[in-house]
Amino acid sequence: MNKIYPSPAAALDGLLFDGMTIMSGGFGLSGNPESLIPEIRASGVTGLTVISNNAGADGFGLWMLLETRQIRKMISSYVGENKLFESQYLSGELELELNPQGTLAERIRAGGAGIPAFYTRTGVGTVVAEGKPTELFDGEEYVRETWLRADLSIIKAWRADPAGNLMFRKTARNFNPNMATAGRITVVEVEEIVPEGSFDPDAVHTPGIYVDRIVLSTINEKRIEKLTTRARGDAS
Repeated sequence: MNKIYPSPAAALDGLLFDGMTIMSGGFGLSGNPESLIPEIRASGVTGLTVISNNAGADGFGLWMLLETRQIRKMISSYVGENKLFESQYLSGELELELNPQGTLAERIRAGGAGIPAFYTRTGVGTVVAEGKPTELFDGEEYVRETWLRADLSIIKAWRADPAGNLMFRKTARNFNPNMATAGRITVVEVEEIVPEGSFDPDAVHTPGIYVDRIVLSTINEKRIEKLTTRARGDAS
C-alpha cells in the first residue's frame, strides 16, 4: 500500500466533509500541520469541530480557518495570543470546550487507546467539572472525563519512511503522536521522507500502523511566537 501522496491537496482528497471533527497537532506555533491547514481552508468545508491545544496565532495555523468562519467549535486548552479566537468566542460565533491542558492530552490519548472515560482530580470544584459525574477514590473527589476521537487527524512530523513510521523533532513532538492514534484517518506532513529501513526501531516515535497518508511539507516556516534578544556581551 502506497501511503505517500504527491501534494497536501491530494493527501486530503476525499476525506473532508461539512460538520466533521478534525484533530490538529501543534503547540503554539511548534508542530503545526502548516501545509495541510491551507488546503482545508481552500476546500471550503464548514461546520468543523477542531480539537487542538490552541488555534494558531494571528495569520498562521488554525487562525486561517477561524478567519473564514469554517470552525464551529474548538476543543482546546489555550485561547491566549489569538485575538480572533477570543473575539469569536466572546461574540458567540464560536463554541468553545475549554480543557485543562493535561486533561486534553489524556482525553486524546484515551481516544487512541480505546478508553472511553477516566477520572482525574484536575478541575474538581471548578466550572471544568460542571455537568460531569464525580466519584470518591480513597476519600478524594475525582471528575470523570471522556475520550476524544476524530474523523481526521492532521499532524506534522520530522521524518517518515514509506510505511508511515514517524520521528518528531524536539517540541514538535507535542500533541502530534497522541493525535495520530485517535483519528479514524491520519494524514501526516513531514519535512523529510527517508527510505524504508532507515530508522532504528527504538527511535520510532509513532508506528506506521497509525498513519494512513504521508505528504512532504510544502511550508516549513518554523515561526517564533515571541523573540527576545539582547546585545552580545563583551567576551573579554
